[in-house]
Amino acid sequence: MSTALTLLPDFALILLGYGLRRWMALGDHFWTGLEKLVYYVLFPALLFNAITKTPLTFAAVPLIGTGAAAMAGAMLLALLARPLFPLTPLSFASQFQCAFRFNSYIGLAVAAKLHGAAGIASMGLLTGGMVPFANIVAVGMLARHGETSVWRELARNPLFLSTLAALAWNLLGLPVPAPAGHFLGRLAEAAIALGLLAVGAALRLRGAIGPEGRGAASYFLAVKLLAMPLIALLVARWIGLTGVHFDVVMAFAALPTASSAYILAQRMGGDGPRVAWLISASTLLGMATLPLWFTLLAFLAG
Repeated sequence: MSTALTLLPDFALILLGYGLRRWMALGDHFWTGLEKLVYYVLFPALLFNAITKTPLTFAAVPLIGTGAAAMAGAMLLALLARPLFPLTPLSFASQFQCAFRFNSYIGLAVAAKLHGAAGIASMGLLTGGMVPFANIVAVGMLARHGETSVWRELARNPLFLSTLAALAWNLLGLPVPAPAGHFLGRLAEAAIALGLLAVGAALRLRGAIGPEGRGAASYFLAVKLLAMPLIALLVARWIGLTGVHFDVVMAFAALPTASSAYILAQRMGGDGPRVAWLISASTLLGMATLPLWFTLLAFLAG
């Protein structure tokens, strides 16, 4: 219950974004511009600011390894949907990515709420490391239906690029000048609230999933919100992950699907409407499953 109350303000921002888009005549251009501002400016600034302030040690290796193991397990489970459900190859390739891709905006908000700057830095490292993995697999599955290059996708992913830049800056031991640090800090302060509003504004709750697609959709949602966190929990306990890294990897594994999955499916000629529905469903369900996972962890620890 305490975890649910802790995360309630962030979930309320998502619901507020949903309501504002439908109740205020701001126009689609406003929300598209807001999403671009968050994606290309605010969140990269937040990641760079957090990672450059955090000492890098080998302690991050188990964190990234656990996240990769959870994602790989989810990918393998998602592959079972192909023989289990009557999906066309195109629709399967589009929905497949919804079983393992993650919403970085919500992840960073949750990490900040749980552990402040240390949580943001750890989540930034983990998501930055997992972005190439997720994109390579998702683009590879859709590659036969489009011309998008994996490396071109990565080269224009601002979250990945800002993480790489921050890691390089940190490893070189370069100081961040005070004026630049204050500037990045101001951008970072705006990132989480506006990012969550953008997530809510992008929710699409109608249509797309007919009776014939409900079984597959339910399966992909179960893999993302239930199986992937369970795999992370088992691996984290096996290798002895604790503290901030344990909480961050569990939050990462339990995150709803990334909104960029819809953009990728659309750009590569995939089944965009079903992906949009899955993203929205996983976001709304994630508001319940994320606190439940942390409540379960508190119960197991106590």
